Amino acid sequence: MTKDRPRQPSGIGILGIGAYVPEGVLTNADLEKIVDTTDEWIRERTGITTRHRADEKTATSDLAKEAARRAVADAGLTPEDLDVIMVATATPDMFFPSTACLVQRELGATNAFAFDVSAACSGFLYGLSIAEHLVKAGTYRYVLVVGAETLTKIVDWTDRTTCVLFGDGAGAAVVGKVSPDRGFIAARLKSDGSLGDLLSMPAGGSRLPATEETVRKRLHCVKMEGNRLFKAAVKAMASAAAGVLEETGYTGDDLDLLVPHQANLRIIDSTADRLNVAKEKVLINIADFGNTSAASIPIALDQAKRKGTLKPGMLIEMVSFGGGLTWACVLMRW
Repeated sequence: MTKDRPRQPSGIGILGIGAYVPEGVLTNADLEKIVDTTDEWIRERTGITTRHRADEKTATSDLAKEAARRAVADAGLTPEDLDVIMVATATPDMFFPSTACLVQRELGATNAFAFDVSAACSGFLYGLSIAEHLVKAGTYRYVLVVGAETLTKIVDWTDRTTCVLFGDGAGAAVVGKVSPDRGFIAARLKSDGSLGDLLSMPAGGSRLPATEETVRKRLHCVKMEGNRLFKAAVKAMASAAAGVLEETGYTGDDLDLLVPHQANLRIIDSTADRLNVAKEKVLINIADFGNTSAASIPIALDQAKRKGTLKPGMLIEMVSFGGGLTWACVLMRW
């Protein structure tokens, strides 16, 4: 692939986008009352000022269904038109049934089959790539991909290094055939299970079923090795994004928008610097939402579309990194 002949879109892309966040807002000032931290400490290390928090009665599927409804409507479709529903989440309502099946029920998408994707923060991009292949195969027309999380329900509110990071929310996209000059161009999905311990929730599964001891030790909460994770994230995201551009014959200068996973402002800045992408081309909303894991990229896309920042014909690159470890990159013409 040469720069003179860059790879063209597949004609399969995003038909509609939608997002939803709970009304409750948790500010840095609120966190100062909960844990030993300060607004300045949080902003300097993460770039986060506020995050949305679901109440006790609200589950991941509740956020997912609202984002899904908006995406389906934005695509000009009805739930009955959907052939497939995927929900990418690390915080499902329960082990089974899948959160996707719960969303299917609430939407009334009676013609779709549904399943969850477990790839943590990379889940939405994993889902987009799967959706493209399902449509390309010719068997399915419309695939709904949802990234949804209620991470505030699994954080340790005594651990100031993790509880300040996460927020709740959902974003969704409907994938189907678009005009031949638009849509997905390339994707790169990667993982490294040998580094899985850097970001995990140790208990609750078959390895460590729930017991009085696991609850007392807070093993049902997010555990993270921040410094090692930071280095791995920057390296993986930059490598994946640069690799996709090189493979397809584009450069960072060709991009109209870089849409990174909103994990940490320093990670975002470091990734953009390594790709030589100008700061004004980088979508950043971490200050208002925190890290919403699989929901962060679709929330950013929805916000950018509503603001008029995201316009038809733009070349955009989405890149993410999360527990697993997993990372992913998708290049597309909007």
